[in-house]
Parts: sequence; structure tokens; C-alpha cells
Amino acid sequence: METYIDLLLNSYSGYFNYLKNEILYWKWDNYFYGLIAISLVVWLLEMLFPWRKQQAVFRKDFWLDLFYLFFNFFLLNLILLIALSSVTEQLLNDFVGVFGFELASIQLFSISELPKPVALLLFFLISDFLQWNVHRLLHTIPFLWKIHKTHHSVKEMAFAAHFRYNWMEPIVYKSLLYLPVILIGGVDLADVFIVHFITIAIGHLNHANIGWDYGYLKYILNNPKMHIWHHSKKMPNKYGVNFGISLSLWDYLFKTNYIPFDGRDIELGFHDDEQFPTDFLDQELYPLKK
Repeated sequence: METYIDLLLNSYSGYFNYLKNEILYWKWDNYFYGLIAISLVVWLLEMLFPWRKQQAVFRKDFWLDLFYLFFNFFLLNLILLIALSSVTEQLLNDFVGVFGFELASIQLFSISELPKPVALLLFFLISDFLQWNVHRLLHTIPFLWKIHKTHHSVKEMAFAAHFRYNWMEPIVYKSLLYLPVILIGGVDLADVFIVHFITIAIGHLNHANIGWDYGYLKYILNNPKMHIWHHSKKMPNKYGVNFGISLSLWDYLFKTNYIPFDGRDIELGFHDDEQFPTDFLDQELYPLKK
């Protein structure tokens, strides 16, 4: 137990120094300035090419979502990614060690042996497919849906809505994704940065007030005209549609795609969302309440 406590304390101490350096010093893989740059570019695109022209630039819950964006990305997402991942890795190593194995020895294959562009593409495809499956679970398992409701409480869609999610949601994602990603092995931190920036840009665009579908690429890439239907208050079934994170490909392959008409002006939310809390703290605590 002492080993885990020391590991946790050292991880958080290291994370504090990491975050300080992110803010004070610029470098190409800087999360802090990377997120700001992507957000500003997509926000500018919203102002230049607005899909819902009547929607204000500072639309409903703009400041709440902006707070979510920085809170979840820096105080939550990166803590889980950098600090807790070391503890999780140690726990998995100790668990498989009981059976006489090492974590590295149970890798199905290592993508580090492939050319870098191929390895990155494969990592992106595998992680996106895994996230698509986790996303479906968030809609089908009642307690997980209670967590995911925070994201679907958005009533006016724009780029910052991408990061409106409950603090428990990345725990679900990372817990279910960690072991499968370990099994493919060979992904270094620099690769993760590249893929992460790509997925942030696509996610921002999916939630943006922009009426794009990318032409024939809509069958591969998730897009604003498709993702708006994922947030529709009226659904054609019980659990929802269009679960794609970065790629729409999985929805078309597994028949969960749904775009009946131009969804520019559809009502967003979920049944009884009028009763869902509107302030940050109550939304964060919502899954823990009866």
C-alpha cells in the first residue's frame, strides 16, 4: 500500500510541475496552448460560417462550457492521463504478476515495429473504435447514462460543448480503454499528443455551430451535421444514434447512423432535461444523488 501512496504522491507532484511548465513555456506538444489555439480557430470558424445564424456568439451556457473546457482538460483529464495512469499501470503489473506474467509479455502485438505513420493511424483507429463502444455503454447502462447526461444537457451547440462532461466520465473511458491499449503496446507519449490534438480538433468541430458534413468524407469522419442528431431530444430508439467520436465509420458499419433531415434547428437535450441542474457543482454531483 505504501508503494501506491508514494507513487500517487510522486505522480501528482510531477503533474504540478508539468502543468506549471505547460503554462510558462511554449513547445510544439504543449497541451495548454494547443487547446487554446484549436478553440480559437474553431470559434472563429463559427463566427465566419454560422449554421444557426440566430445563435449568439456568446450563446446560452457559453461561460459554463468554457469553464468545463479548462476544468476537464487541465484539472481532470490530464490528472487522470498523467498521474493516475502510473498507479493503474502498477496495479495491472501487480495483478498479472500474481499469475507469473509481466504486463509487457501479454501484449498481442507492438505497433512500434510498424512505420510511424502506419502505427499512428492504427493507434487512432483502435482507440476510436474502443471509444465508440464505450460511448454506446454510456447510453445503455442506466448509471453510466446518469453520468453522461451532463454532456447531453447542452441546449445550444457550439465548440466548447465538447468538454461539458461529468468528472466521472473520463474515469469510465480510461478504465475501459487502458488494458486494450496496453495490449497493442509501443505507443510513446509523443504519439499520444499527436492523436490527442487531432481528436480535439475533430471533437470541437463536431460540436461547433457550423453546417459542414465534409462531402463523401462524412462516411468516414464524424461531422457537425451528423453529431447534432446524437444530441437530439427526440430519438428514433431508446438508446440514441450516431455514437462516433472522431469517426462516423463505425456508425455506418454497425447501422447506428441516423440523419433523417437537416438537423440545424432541432431541439437538443433529453427527456425531462428541465429538471437537470444548471450549475456546475450540482451537475458534477448529479450521478451520486438518488
